[in-house]
Amino acid sequence: MKPLRIFLIALLLLPVVANAQEGGTTIQGRSTEEQETVRAVDTGPLLDFREEIRKFLENITKYARSQKRNFIVIPKGAPELLTKLDDTDETKSSPARSYMKSIDAVMIDGLNFGAKTLGVPTPPEKLDKLMSLARLAKKNRLNVMVLDHVSDATQAEQSYIQNEANGFTPFAANAMGEEMNSIPDFLKAPINENPKNILSLKDVKNFLYLGDTSGYGRQDEFALKMHSTNYDMIIVDVFHGREPLTRQAVETLKYKKIGAKRLVLAYMDIGAAASYKYYWKENWREGSPSWIREPFRDNPDKYRVQYWRKPWQNIIFGDTNSYVYGLIAQGFDGVVIEGLDAYKFFIGNLEDEEEDQ
Repeated sequence: MKPLRIFLIALLLLPVVANAQEGGTTIQGRSTEEQETVRAVDTGPLLDFREEIRKFLENITKYARSQKRNFIVIPKGAPELLTKLDDTDETKSSPARSYMKSIDAVMIDGLNFGAKTLGVPTPPEKLDKLMSLARLAKKNRLNVMVLDHVSDATQAEQSYIQNEANGFTPFAANAMGEEMNSIPDFLKAPINENPKNILSLKDVKNFLYLGDTSGYGRQDEFALKMHSTNYDMIIVDVFHGREPLTRQAVETLKYKKIGAKRLVLAYMDIGAAASYKYYWKENWREGSPSWIREPFRDNPDKYRVQYWRKPWQNIIFGDTNSYVYGLIAQGFDGVVIEGLDAYKFFIGNLEDEEEDQ
């Protein structure tokens, strides 16, 4: 290790020792100062965490489309990545054009309801910021999809009216996260139900987003249940319980009840590793491999990752053993990418990250 590097690390560690002796605030057994030091030592001072997550997504898209030309890529959350902050003045920004060219749409989570808590309207100040980013997306010919989380039929109706007025494609869920495990009964049929074949994202007038699908029974039972709906696009986890959806199940999902074709996408988290996922090794734990960081406060089976590190990115894309290749091989039309707000943890913006989850 170079002398300068050793010196810098020593400087970073000294305040941590002092604070530990005095007794400081702790998070999961670590002082907050320790966490900041770990991030600084592991990453170096010059890493642009926002740009690294953008580059990660761009490379996913490049690989996916080398395997399947029209593979759809939609980022969910972190719409602020559509803009790049000025290097000298963070109050100024410009469009992240390379990033926008790598995606087909943006999915804004909780635009009108449920940004943080089910059924709670989004505060006006935050709504204004999100609307500004949504307008930027539309200006750059990107579809804007909205996933609201509502508590009753009245809010669902408000969500659909507001989103349609803005030209957005909406879905009003009756839960959040993996608890989005069933079709809401707010409407007897999808909004803007239609008999058309859906061959590209521009044809999509409505969509269904499901978290945990295991409550539907066997894979074939789940696929047939979804087949009995007329949604233009269905977004699901590639895993049904502990087993990945078969190619046959995905193919069944691709047809509406009326017989027309539709799109089927899988969601994928690139900002966290989970001990229940297929790629997890028995001897893995926090710090081993070194790119696996601490577990999430509310989910000890889910770990933060240094998403810019090559070993993690190799799990996500790049060869026939990767997550993205598996999605393509199983017949999915595209992917919804989650975990993009992971960069906030590494810049020390935990409050914003938690608010966006």
